[in-house]
Amino acid sequence: MKENLLSEARNLSEQVYDFIRRDILQGILLPDKKLQIETVSERYNIGAVPVREALNRLSAEGLVERKKQRGFFVASLPMKDLEELVKTRIWLETKALSESIANGSEEWEDGLVLSFHRLARTSRRLEPDSGAALSEEWEIRHKEFHMQLINQCGSSWLLGFCSTMMDQAVRYRNISMHVGPSQKRREGAAEEHKEILDAVVARESALACKLLEAHYQTTLAALRTVDIELQPAED
Repeated sequence: MKENLLSEARNLSEQVYDFIRRDILQGILLPDKKLQIETVSERYNIGAVPVREALNRLSAEGLVERKKQRGFFVASLPMKDLEELVKTRIWLETKALSESIANGSEEWEDGLVLSFHRLARTSRRLEPDSGAALSEEWEIRHKEFHMQLINQCGSSWLLGFCSTMMDQAVRYRNISMHVGPSQKRREGAAEEHKEILDAVVARESALACKLLEAHYQTTLAALRTVDIELQPAED
């Protein structure tokens, strides 16, 4: 009986972790919003203990901030942090990409082509009013493609760092769509993905890394035009 209760508690903690994480990444829970245990518990209809466990886990990942004697808050999004994030992504992901190209097999290449086509197919279906489900599907396909690019780098540590940074970047992109004048994703990104794919398939490592860096710099330039440094949300 005790083991069943512990297992149920872990499952609930995992569920509410997924819910909160999704809403933060999608920009539904805005930066600096206070996450009161009782309010979050009511929002997701899950008890306070699993909620606290989930918030502690998200705090360790950098998506939630725990402020002494004030509680939990959705992590802020200063532009200077995005600039640092993009710089670090370029450092790590170009290294991971070059190693992945050097180590990549035909099977890896086939998986990369497939992930690109899935992303492209989802991109073609996107419209400003497509809804949260399709937008979330695009984010999944987008991350799958970028992770497939580097997943033969030979370092699980490097892949973990890159995955975490990708999730942080998602927040900026989605928040910018909420507060910016346009509710659609950046034009040109799909063609940039295709150019990166072509360079990787041709095993042109230097070109692929250059294109990946340009891809991230172009996205950063677009986000600089949008005021995403929101005022702190009310407690």
